[in-house]
Amino acid sequence: MTTNLNIEPDINLSVKQTFGIESEMEVKAFSKKNEFVPEIDKDYKFDRDTTLAILSGFLHNKKVIVHGYHGTGKSTHITQIAARLNWPCVRINLDSHISRIDLIGKDAIVLKDGKQVTEFKEGILPWAFQSSVALVFDEYDAGRSDVMFVLQRILESDGYFTLLDKNKVVKQNKYFRLFATANTIGLGDTSGLYTGTQQINQAQLDRWEIVTSLNYLSLEREMEIILAKNKKLNNPKGKEKVANMIKVASLTRKGFIAGDISTVMSPRTVLNWCGNSEIFKDTGYAFRITFLNKCDDSEKATIAEYYQRCFGEDLPESMINIQI
Repeated sequence: MTTNLNIEPDINLSVKQTFGIESEMEVKAFSKKNEFVPEIDKDYKFDRDTTLAILSGFLHNKKVIVHGYHGTGKSTHITQIAARLNWPCVRINLDSHISRIDLIGKDAIVLKDGKQVTEFKEGILPWAFQSSVALVFDEYDAGRSDVMFVLQRILESDGYFTLLDKNKVVKQNKYFRLFATANTIGLGDTSGLYTGTQQINQAQLDRWEIVTSLNYLSLEREMEIILAKNKKLNNPKGKEKVANMIKVASLTRKGFIAGDISTVMSPRTVLNWCGNSEIFKDTGYAFRITFLNKCDDSEKATIAEYYQRCFGEDLPESMINIQI
């Protein structure tokens, strides 16, 4: 990264007017957009508690971690807030391929005055740290141990970050912001739903100043989100269909908690189901290709029963495809 983003917010925005939630808070923002600002999703619906927590991170330079089930919009919540603030935002997925070198930087061979020389190229972490950037670490609880110890240096930096590889101390930009999302909250995963997640060092977790959760919403709230994305269904018949879809999803969530099934329908899955049902004009077939085909064969009969209870009709036996 070579782009210099040493810029300052130059306007204040009303949280009530910008995000549609009841609050007297105002937040600093940028009047101009650049290439690092996410695109605005005009139909996005903001959760009040999560939004206020994230906005506090932007306004007061608090380190915020958002945790909750998959598909609930944790990362999107952060990026959509950044989009409305015109705040440059960079997301990094902490999968097993992200290493310490990727974050810190490495020696590289470059040409200078016609000669090949070795030069240290800073990675995305020191670049962002010195810029007016919101840095978002997705899947924070899946990070490798060597990566997590690098991040701990940022969390406890107190405004400075030491590049040991370069014998250099860099100063934090006044408008650098740090966020993370996670499916678990540092204690590991006992459900088996999030393979690859790790326990987080509690000393490190303690350095996140704000921890907020974003889990499954009420039927009314989830319907509001889905109808915003599927405006053709915003009529009495469409609303009944979407309500039944959400009820199926709710049953899968309760079934998972009870240990009856091992696959859960997230709000993202319900959105995909709605979209596929409009494409194929067949709610049952859309359910099969969106969710049922992801499930274990031994659980399909239970999930088909959820569908029957909500829609009042059986799925064709060929869809369930139970193997004995």
